[in-house]
This record gives sequence, C-alpha cells and structure tokens, in this order.
Amino acid sequence: MDLIIRNARLPDGRGPLDIGMVGGRIAALAPGLGAQAAREIDAGGRLASPPFVDPHFHMDATLSLGLPRLNRSGTLLEGIALWGELKPMLTPEAVMERALRYCDLAVSQGLLAIRTHVDVCDDSLTAVEALIEVRARVKPWIDLQLVAFPQDGLYRSPNAEANLLRALDMGVDVVGGIPHFERTMEDGAASVRRLCAIAADRGLPVDLHCDESDDPLSRHIETLASEATRLGLGGRVVGSHCTSMHSMDNYYATKLIPLIAESGIHIVPNPLINITLQGRADTYPRRRGLTRIPELRAAGVNLAFGQDCCMDPWYSLGSADMLDVAHMGVHAVPMTSREAMRWAFDAVTVNGAAAMGLPDPTLREGGPASLVILQARDSIEAVRLRATRLCVIRDGRVLSETAPRTARLSLEGRPPLVDAAAYAPDALD
Repeated sequence: MDLIIRNARLPDGRGPLDIGMVGGRIAALAPGLGAQAAREIDAGGRLASPPFVDPHFHMDATLSLGLPRLNRSGTLLEGIALWGELKPMLTPEAVMERALRYCDLAVSQGLLAIRTHVDVCDDSLTAVEALIEVRARVKPWIDLQLVAFPQDGLYRSPNAEANLLRALDMGVDVVGGIPHFERTMEDGAASVRRLCAIAADRGLPVDLHCDESDDPLSRHIETLASEATRLGLGGRVVGSHCTSMHSMDNYYATKLIPLIAESGIHIVPNPLINITLQGRADTYPRRRGLTRIPELRAAGVNLAFGQDCCMDPWYSLGSADMLDVAHMGVHAVPMTSREAMRWAFDAVTVNGAAAMGLPDPTLREGGPASLVILQARDSIEAVRLRATRLCVIRDGRVLSETAPRTARLSLEGRPPLVDAAAYAPDALD
C-alpha cells in the first residue's frame, strides 16, 4: 500500500482501526491490517475525519482587512459600502496573492473544499479572472467552486446580469444572487426567478444569499424554494444565511419550513458572521440572527455551516478553521445535546459536501483517500477543543503535518505534560 494510518477512530464511533490507501483511494479499513506501506502513521487512537468543507466564503475579499479602511459600525451595510470602495483598487495579482495565502491556511486546517462567491458587479471582472486562475492552481489539493455573485444586486447594479452571464461563460461554476439587497421586495423576488431560470437553462447549481436581514418580512427563501420545486432544481440549490427566519413569527415559519423541505434545497447558515452582523439595530433583548437550525433539521433539510468571511470588510477575525465555526454554532443556536454536537461536526464535513454537490467524503473502502487526523478521540471532542489538525491527507498524499498541542508544566508532584484531549470521560452515551 502507499500509506497506512494505524489506530484511528472514525466519526461514527468505530475504532481503533487501520486505514490503508492505494492510488488515491481507501483500499482497506479494518483493525490490525497485516499489510505494509511505503509510509505508516500512528494516529494513536485519535479521530480520522473526512476533510472539512466550507460551502460559503468570499475569497475575493479575504485578508483585505483595513483596505482602504476598517468597518467601524460592524454592520453588513457598511461592509458592502467598504467593499465598493475597495473594488476599484483591486488588481489580479493582489486578489490572487491573498486567495492563495488563504488556501495555504485552509490546507493547514484540513479545509479541502470551498465554495466562494465572487463579485461580478465590477465590469472588469478582475476578481473573476484572478480566482479562475487560483482555482486551477489549487486543484491538486482544494476543490474550489466559484459563484457568480452580483453583490450590488442583479437589478440594482446596471450591468450585473450581463456581467454574471459573462462570468458563467468564462467558466464560473454556480449562479449567485442577493435578492434582499434589491431596491424592492418585488425586485428581489424577480431576481430569484431570473437567476433560477439562468441556472436551469445552463444546467448549473444556484446559491443565493437569502434574507441576510433582521426583517421578518424578507421572505425570498420562500420564492427560492418555490422556484426550485417548479424548475426541478432540487438539490442543486442553496439558500445561504436565511437570518430573517430568526425574526419571523412562528405561524409563518410553520408554513415556510415544509416548503423548504419539499423543495430539497440546502440551507447554509454562517454562525461566525450571522451572530456578529445581525441584531445591530437591537437594544435588548438582542437577536442572535441565526436561522432556525433545529426546526429545519427536524424537517429533514440538509444544513451545512459556512465560514463566510476572514479578515475582510465584514469580519475582522477568522482563520479558515471550520471547527471554530461548528464550535460557535453549538453555542449560538444553542445545541448542546450529544447528538446535536455530533451533527455540528457533520455540518462542517459531510453536509457541506452534499450542499456543494461533491461526492460523499465519508471514510469507507473504495472512497477517496482524503482525511484529517485530529487531536481528539471523537467528533464532540474535536468541536469542543477545535482540535489540532495533526495530519491532512488528500488522495493519499500528506499535505500538512502539525505536532500535537501539549503544555509542559513545572509543578511539583504533578504530571509534566497536559493534553486537553485527554480530559474527557471515556464513555458518556
């Protein structure tokens, strides 16, 4: 074999077992494999996970914090205005350099699939050209999907539709939109219908920023679900953010959630961003701004968490760490049952792959030999600790390695090393 991971545990609780890889696929997955390999890595009873997935990001803006100024109010609208100031300053070289640095960081965090929205309201399509080149460069280690995103509104921005179509002709993967940023609710609903028609005509996925607002009357997700059903788009559709659902009355929500479930669309909340951008006009009580995650889950909707932003006009934090996203989601929803915390781990791995239309990344014989070894014994521990990524593997090739995180103590009569992953009880379920 090319590579064997010894003594690993899986997210479903199996293990310890060995994972043997040949030709970029998992050839064997069983305890005590008798085979040998060119290289063997001892996981030491730690968790082997599918790679992390971010189904919602803005790579054209990433790592641009402070250019040309900071977002002082911390609001979504100032962030959009600030991005409008930055766009004329963009060069292909600068966009590519920041994006490639972010991709380096992503690999170190075990993040090997990203869907990024790319603003197409700049007539030069500078960011589109730059990220098409980045997509080609990182293809051996990251599945990077590009969304043609009319940040300033399909109808609000004069050339947005023409630019979006140009971007798709250039090879951008997904149709995007932002209906709640149109001038009127009617224009927003019309933009949803037009964008879904474009996606249907071209056989492409569609991924819309939907109702990223505290306004309970922002209901474009209803139109998106309806169009997905009418056009038979189903699982090719993502509604991102959907924060207005946090503010909707319960009666309307009981109508809306079954419509979403019936349509088969995916929903992508972004906990880090949603809880910092939303509720800014509130005094107290202050809304969290996340969508109705438990209710959507109960209805059978696939939800996946996104990072959204990293050190850009909207968010001054972030580190390409999808476990940080899951960790924040657990606190913000809140959802602290054992089952819900395991689900939060799925929300940044297998669920995100489904939302992006990628093959199932579950570790299994015959499946892709892509995985992350974490300094944790199970998925709950991984979320709790935002566990160190000890080893990142893509198609059987080791891309990144990090030493275990331990503290060396100098305390009389106490152990010399502390590993936070060693403090959990052996069995809780």
